[in-house]
Amino acid sequence: MKILVLNCGSSSIKYKLFEMKSGEVIAQGGIEKIGMKGSFLKLTLPGGQKVILEGEILEHRTGIEYILGVLLSKKYGCIKSLSEIEAVGHRVVHGGERFNSSVLITDEVIDKLNECIELAPLHNPPNLKGIYAILELMPGTPQAGVFDTAFHQTMPDYAYMYGIPYSLYEKYGIRRYGFHGTSHRYVSARACEFLGVPFEEQRIITAHIGNGGSVAAIRNGKSVDTSMGLTPVEGLIMGTRSGDVDPGVISYIMEKENMGTTGISTLLNKFSGVLGISGISSDMREIEAAVENGNKRAILAMNAYNYRIRKYIGAYAAALGGVDILAFTGGVGENQAVTRRDVCRNMEFMGIELDEELNDSVRAREAVISKPSSRVKVLIIPTDEELTIAKDTIKILQKQESPSPDGKN
Repeated sequence: MKILVLNCGSSSIKYKLFEMKSGEVIAQGGIEKIGMKGSFLKLTLPGGQKVILEGEILEHRTGIEYILGVLLSKKYGCIKSLSEIEAVGHRVVHGGERFNSSVLITDEVIDKLNECIELAPLHNPPNLKGIYAILELMPGTPQAGVFDTAFHQTMPDYAYMYGIPYSLYEKYGIRRYGFHGTSHRYVSARACEFLGVPFEEQRIITAHIGNGGSVAAIRNGKSVDTSMGLTPVEGLIMGTRSGDVDPGVISYIMEKENMGTTGISTLLNKFSGVLGISGISSDMREIEAAVENGNKRAILAMNAYNYRIRKYIGAYAAALGGVDILAFTGGVGENQAVTRRDVCRNMEFMGIELDEELNDSVRAREAVISKPSSRVKVLIIPTDEELTIAKDTIKILQKQESPSPDGKN
């Protein structure tokens, strides 16, 4: 059984094709710069070689048609017919309060996703474009929506409410939703599987740290808090996002810089965070190199970035009443030993004892990096959101095919 997973961004499409019987990824790649000059598709061959195919890709439908053509091609393809793909799973960023689990895409679901656009105007429209493209290019193929926000719908009301008039929550759904839910769900469950402990009995903090980043508190298999909010701007200092900011700062900047809502949104999303503080880059590898060269603003950016992560981990230890597992994931979490070390420094009072030699030697693979004496197990767990989406899609497909008690589907 083959499942295609699509992750459509504003100017990109990432894809993976899974053979679910073996769990093998039989094709993967992505399109960049949709609607811009120099658009291209980069694919990874089974042997690991990268191939770049340039072409004019003006919109998402064309991009998905291009991907399907490559999957069918004699030179780079792995299927003979699109009918071999039994279903398509989509990453959908925002499901609002309507969706607390993955769903089969129907006309009714599409209508509800359109209602959620105002909550995620940058993310949900391209997600929907991917769904519309498959409806047109592969009619009759089942599609599933897997939501970044769904895992966090178990947060208690006191954790997701903002201190604003309740009427604004009732009218507009203004509350904390959280994101990276598919990653937090996968990593927390996989960490328990890796350690051989029951997922439903652990207090877990997962740190998904990359260009975007969030921390989640998970008790007995359910998310009880997470650092992102109504939008992905809240929480950690990120590559180009500000993270937590006093709302008074926002109005002050708008007044002083004569800036409108679009301008301040762009400032907080695209020109803040590590890039804004350092003035160098949003890439932590470049920041780390600048730190080694003694660049003061790079040092400040690194310290602020790591401190915010440590601060959230401490807060969530309090929210959970203690911690059993701390799992790092994401591009930085999996690869940057310096950040993991700085985040865990002086955390012995919480039961975190990092094995620095192990920490420095491990990159992008599953491993325990805490000392045997550490009460909290500290792990690296590479995330696999696409596999989670594929598995959810299979479950939805099987549920649709299973007969109901009265013998009807």
